[in-house]
Amino acid sequence: MLIKVFLKNNKIIYHLVFWLLAYLFWIFIFRNSTLVLTHAITIQFCYLIFIAGNYYYNSLFTVPSLLNKKKYLPFGIYFLVGIVVGALLRVPVSFLVNSYLFKVSTVQFNPFKVFFDSFVNIFFWVVLILVAKLIAEKISSQRYIEQIEKEKADNELNFLRAQFNPHFLFNSINSIYAHIDKSNKGARDMLLVFSEMLRYQLYECNVEKIELDREINYIRNYIALQKSRIDERINVSFITEGVNENIKVAPLIFITFIENAFKYVGFNESRENSIYIKLKCENGDLRFTIFNTKDSYINSAEKSSGLGIANVKRRLELLYPDKHLLMIEDNKNDYSITLILFKI
Repeated sequence: MLIKVFLKNNKIIYHLVFWLLAYLFWIFIFRNSTLVLTHAITIQFCYLIFIAGNYYYNSLFTVPSLLNKKKYLPFGIYFLVGIVVGALLRVPVSFLVNSYLFKVSTVQFNPFKVFFDSFVNIFFWVVLILVAKLIAEKISSQRYIEQIEKEKADNELNFLRAQFNPHFLFNSINSIYAHIDKSNKGARDMLLVFSEMLRYQLYECNVEKIELDREINYIRNYIALQKSRIDERINVSFITEGVNENIKVAPLIFITFIENAFKYVGFNESRENSIYIKLKCENGDLRFTIFNTKDSYINSAEKSSGLGIANVKRRLELLYPDKHLLMIEDNKNDYSITLILFKI
């Protein structure tokens, strides 16, 4: 939430700086140097108000609601209506400024000339700024698409490079399984679980979305393997609520968070040590929550690079744009993550 507020405030600052620079530009470039400075400042400020008002009217309403939807005629009508309204409003403003602020005689005040000049000025600057904005957005959008395509190609190439012959792999696992003493049931079971997890990753995850039940089964297998290596006094719980066969998610979208929980879970005899994982589907939203206790001090060499979390964030941006919320709390003695996928 703090990041969103910061970005929002930054956008406001960017807009304020832009209009301030435009204001100074109009004053010192377009105004005759013989004019009184206060007069120039006031006149340009009046123009700035109406130009900015028309810009945001078009930027927030006519462009996204009409122009972007190829409703060109309604866009043109609404655009001109906005300019006309701005020019009409500037007529009484100009009259009041000249009469009461500068004490100029209004005998020769020509409202039609003021309206015409205002219409031309507002029209020209609004068109110029809007066109510049649309061109900048087009360039940014094109660069984003190119970046996504490059990332997709890189990911596919990395996947191909990372692949090895799965038949050789599973044959090797079967050979190892056969050589484990039959009395060592725990080791044999662990190898079977590992084999099932590997099969899921190699053969079932090459899709955009997969049934949540299958993803949950993978998570349960992973937890089973991890519980065999961590201190048995660490309480591990995995709860699901409201899950059904109709729900689909991107494969392996949760596992990085779970891996980190097992990697950094701490043990302290003076407290309860735990890993808590919950998947809950309610009103079409899927909420994933994970919590783990941790050591208050972790050696700097053991600290996570953050690359795994960064990769998950990037995947969420690509797979669930504007349809997810990720909240991370990193405290002294515990770490928690909440991920909400909206209307899945």
